[in-house]
Amino acid sequence: MLKLKGTGVALITPFNEDYSVDFDGLKNVISHVTQGGADYLVVMGTTGESATLTKEEKKEVLKAALEYNNGKLPIVYGLGGNNTQAILEEIKNTDFAGIDAILSVSPYYNKPSQAGIIAHYTAIADACPVPVILYNVPGRTMSNISYSTTLTLAKHSNIIGMKEASGDLSQCMRIAAKMPEDFLLISGDDILTPSMNVIGGSGVISVLANAYPGIFKTICHGNAEESKKAAFKLLDLNPYMYEESNPVGLKCLMNLLGICGDTVRLPLMKASDSLRKNIEENLVK
Repeated sequence: MLKLKGTGVALITPFNEDYSVDFDGLKNVISHVTQGGADYLVVMGTTGESATLTKEEKKEVLKAALEYNNGKLPIVYGLGGNNTQAILEEIKNTDFAGIDAILSVSPYYNKPSQAGIIAHYTAIADACPVPVILYNVPGRTMSNISYSTTLTLAKHSNIIGMKEASGDLSQCMRIAAKMPEDFLLISGDDILTPSMNVIGGSGVISVLANAYPGIFKTICHGNAEESKKAAFKLLDLNPYMYEESNPVGLKCLMNLLGICGDTVRLPLMKASDSLRKNIEENLVK
């Protein structure tokens, strides 16, 4: 899956002030990241506020993204949750035309055992007509996919990678040391991407690449020194993307850059005045 190496952009879903989907804004974002050097697009991930979109809206956003992308970049679609049977039904009812892989988050809230996680992903991978990328984000799910579980799942012929957002480089190194040669170990933390690439990572599924795809092109495709220096540019700005929860800070940044609006859906709220000021003061030139 060489086409899913480098910078994957976890696309935001722009909204109008009335909370409806802003399709013109989405078109602007896709144009911005495509021209800026992104390698692939991730539609309906966490950054896309998938938790607050209806099934019909998700289909409309996917359809629009496919249209605006027009075959330029590979598309990864977010399809996961904590109800295995419901995901299998969703797979049955999804048109996968134009989708290169799915990104499936580890079950959240019900905190399954490692055996349960293996069974969950095995069922999804068996049923899904396109390849599956695992997504480990303990800060949101409250359960970690252990390195041994990842390595077990990596043996499945339809599981091609892992987006690792645990922030645990030791765990990532253990995966990298024994994973199949063609397995994609993808950074889920923008700032850790150079470190992940050094140990055998395949790039990043990025939040900040919505705004700065060119910087991430250097991070993922430059030499070690160029990659490190590019990541350093984001050190001061990055924490503000998460201060009031993703994608609040990112949408504020996108608005400041004139790319789209900053509306988010409840229970999230627009960036506070203090957060907006901090982001504005740390814009990357």
